[in-house]
Amino acid sequence: MIDFGFDKIALIGAVALIVIGPEKLPRVARTVGHLVGKAQRYVAEVKAEVNRSIELEELQKMKSQFETAARDVETTVRTEVHDATSSLSQSWNEASAALNGPAADSHDAWTPAPPVYQHPRKNWRIKRGAVPAWYKQREGVRRHVQSGAARVARFRPPTSGGAAR
Repeated sequence: MIDFGFDKIALIGAVALIVIGPEKLPRVARTVGHLVGKAQRYVAEVKAEVNRSIELEELQKMKSQFETAARDVETTVRTEVHDATSSLSQSWNEASAALNGPAADSHDAWTPAPPVYQHPRKNWRIKRGAVPAWYKQREGVRRHVQSGAARVARFRPPTSGGAAR
């Protein structure tokens, strides 16, 4: 902005006092002050908007760089996985051909049968009985079957009238 020193401002004030007059000078100075303040706020808003747009452009550039880096990593990983899969399948085919012998077809590769599920045949009642009664009581494990109404009656506070139903 324009650099005004004290001597320049004093000269402008003296000229304004002579031209405008002492009666109107305070009102004119106040109006000029308001206009200068508005101009400064406008310039600050424009600077802030320019800075925001510059930051937005930088963020968009960073986003595009990050996306390209992510795409490069993805393609690298895909190619590595594809290479590993192909080498593994080739080794598997060679190993299965060696197991089946030279007369076997390469299309009839030996595949192991999936494991059959077998129930562990563990008796959970025996395990539950191995826990001490004091531990079950402390942890709140139910030891006896009880209906919902009996449970409510058990935890119902006693009536103060003394008459039981």
